[in-house]
Amino acid sequence: MTKIPMGAVLAIAITGVVLSALAAGLLAAYQSVPNTGNVRAVGVGVYWESSCTNNVTSIDWGFLEPGAVVSKTVYIRNNGNIAEMLNMTTDNWDSAPAYAYITLSWTREGYVLGSSESTRVVEAVLTLEVSSSISGVTTFSFDITITGTEQA
Repeated sequence: MTKIPMGAVLAIAITGVVLSALAAGLLAAYQSVPNTGNVRAVGVGVYWESSCTNNVTSIDWGFLEPGAVVSKTVYIRNNGNIAEMLNMTTDNWDSAPAYAYITLSWTREGYVLGSSESTRVVEAVLTLEVSSSISGVTTFSFDITITGTEQA
């Protein structure tokens, strides 16, 4: 049996500790960002299911890491008796840096929602994207406004 010199054992141990510290440092560079956004609807209702039973009043995007893309499905219902064109905006960002690194989009911008029973509800997917270069943001919140503008 070959004996390993004490210096070699010590060098291997120190290398392991250094590599572990580096790996921990790399993992610490990624940060989870909790958020809950408020949802306001104007002229339309926003619901969690197609039966339009439970209103969406806030969205919890969960814990987000750089580069994250998270989608939530909601249902938009025309509460009026005339067709409405859909629009979504965001405002009241509580963190200016977050606004620069986080984007919200959806699948129904400019969509005309009918007023008849068969055309008054539509599925919409909201997608939140976090830049992979995000920095300086540990939490954020903002308001989402979904508006239906009457179409003659």
